[in-house]
Amino acid sequence: MNESVKILRNASSVRECNYGVIFLFILCISFFQGCASTSKHSDPEIDPVDPHEKINRASYDFTDKVDRAVFEPVVNAYIDYVPNAAQRSIGNFYDNLSYPNVVLNSFLQGKMKQGAQDTVRFFVNSTIGMFGLFDMATHMGLQKHDEDFGQTLGVWGVNPGSYLFIPFLGPSSERDVTNIPVGIFTNVLFYAGLVVGSYFAAPLTILGAIDKRARLAGPMRVRDEAAIDPYLFVREATIQQREFLIHDGNLPLDLYYEPFQDNPFEKEPEKIKAKPKTEKKL
Repeated sequence: MNESVKILRNASSVRECNYGVIFLFILCISFFQGCASTSKHSDPEIDPVDPHEKINRASYDFTDKVDRAVFEPVVNAYIDYVPNAAQRSIGNFYDNLSYPNVVLNSFLQGKMKQGAQDTVRFFVNSTIGMFGLFDMATHMGLQKHDEDFGQTLGVWGVNPGSYLFIPFLGPSSERDVTNIPVGIFTNVLFYAGLVVGSYFAAPLTILGAIDKRARLAGPMRVRDEAAIDPYLFVREATIQQREFLIHDGNLPLDLYYEPFQDNPFEKEPEKIKAKPKTEKKL
């Protein structure tokens, strides 16, 4: 009886914690959207892609400072002392935990064959792959995909809206931020925390954050070395990557098209007028 009571208490505490996180996300989004609507009307020269750039930059700077002070030393130790094979297994484990989100959105985008393959991939890695530690599905020819609810909305014609930089979570948009609650509720770790308790889910959540940050070590190093303005570098790279994922790499031509004054494909080549022949004098 006592054990069942403890399980119910742990489950309720984890549930309340996750609901609180979701509520915080929604509150943050509402705040950003309110700022975006006011800024659009107050300044006609503001960038429509990033209408609340000041708030985004403040959020970016705060997250970057916390990352360099807290996460970066831990991640560097993780990369230096954890073997590469173990890092790959840890990454495979967390990818498999969140893969139901890929399965769901493959079906929502109308990719029935891909959704069926993603379902088989999840079950193969969860069983033969020992809870995802080993990516056996790839060796069996089941390709790994990257789908989320933001991409699903983009496929069905929803505009991305304003650019957002959410503290600790990183770059997003008014459209893509909807994937946060969907990603939580489709993650196996969420339900494992409800059943087993927060003492089990919390360490795995922390390790998952370290693993995710370690995967971004290379791109962040490139950002620091190559970017004059790191904020703009992250923003433009994120927008381009999201368009690439939504169109599955087959970007429409209008994303590249820029009109030129002298476009050879728009004007027919002028015909060269032949000079009149003159009779030769004898």
